[in-house]
Amino acid sequence: MNDRTDWRDWEPSRPLPVEGGIAARSKRGAIGETWWSQRFIALLESFGVGSRLQRGRTYARRGQVIELDVEPGIVIAKVQGSRYTPYRVRILCKALTEQQWRRLEKAMASQALPLAQLLAGAMPGDIEDVFASCRLTLFPRSRGELKASCTCPDSVNPCKHIAAAYYILAERFDHDPFQIFAWRGREQAELLEHLRARRAGASAAGGGRRAAHRRGSTGAGTARPTAPESRDPALVDELDSFWESRPALADLHINPLAAEATDVLLRQLGPAPVDVDGQNLVDLLAPVYRVLAEQAERRAIE
Repeated sequence: MNDRTDWRDWEPSRPLPVEGGIAARSKRGAIGETWWSQRFIALLESFGVGSRLQRGRTYARRGQVIELDVEPGIVIAKVQGSRYTPYRVRILCKALTEQQWRRLEKAMASQALPLAQLLAGAMPGDIEDVFASCRLTLFPRSRGELKASCTCPDSVNPCKHIAAAYYILAERFDHDPFQIFAWRGREQAELLEHLRARRAGASAAGGGRRAAHRRGSTGAGTARPTAPESRDPALVDELDSFWESRPALADLHINPLAAEATDVLLRQLGPAPVDVDGQNLVDLLAPVYRVLAEQAERRAIE
């Protein structure tokens, strides 16, 4: 009889079944639908743990992950293994400092399209460029900034319980990209509040400069400049060719495809001063914008 006492000799190979676990939506192939969740998995693979991740894919799809919570700097999960008591998994990530987040928020607010997409609850396609402009990264840049532990007796890291938590975390990022920011130290509500405040401050400053310019140009003792004489031809002289296309029109290219965030303009303008049945007018108009964009795209393609 073999008298080895290694835990692998006596622990059952199949995990205990779980009811109501967090099962991965992906049933075959790769896990992770969006570019940012795929980037997260690719990052793990670049750290040299890619082959070990496969051990947890079955666990993730069976729903063995019971709980998974994302908090600033840490992900806490419970994974049911072959023992009665679930194993506790901790995934530590270096959270960004308050000063780093202030730099990021300033960079986000200074770019109209990323700002509008963030305010609409979408992940900008160039968000990594925004992070890079602040000499930061969306995800941890090295294995030293990402550490994981599990209470199971397996000495290999990542074990199948950690790997399962990684996969469920990637799908959590799929569903809600703001969870990435939360993991890096900034909750969605706080981030959007800061971005709106920065945008409102910039708008107020711009309005003040324009008002000062108008006062200076029309103030007492200041000669009001006369409008330069128009050099454009009179309309009456252009009636024969007014509706004809000019050569420059051939160089105009229009993309008929709907934008990824069709209500960007609404979100950029911010909440309207009108509520209807407890809903802001912007939220009521957003579906209309999406329908109009889809119909316009369909008509353009037909």
